[in-house]
Amino acid sequence: MALMEISIVPVGLGTPSMGDYLAEIEAHLRRRQVVHQLTDMGTVIYGPIEELLAVARELHELPFARGVRRVLTHIAIDDRRDKEVRLGDKTRSVEARLT
Repeated sequence: MALMEISIVPVGLGTPSMGDYLAEIEAHLRRRQVVHQLTDMGTVIYGPIEELLAVARELHELPFARGVRRVLTHIAIDDRRDKEVRLGDKTRSVEARLT
């Protein structure tokens, strides 16, 4: 399993707010029952690499379906294959080092 951080930025909205588009992305992930965590700067998604790449494409397309003409999508993938990694493992590892 892998982790993917994704940030979708619709461009040319005429307003600095992207909240409606981001809410649609969150709703899409919930409907698909994708294991994820919404953060202030993006969304972290957990799953098989094939699923992550498919979800990335779906999310990238959502603003276009609403008439947006340009979308910037930033993706970082951590695909560690020497051990099982789950959502939250990295955060817990750092927290454990602080105690």
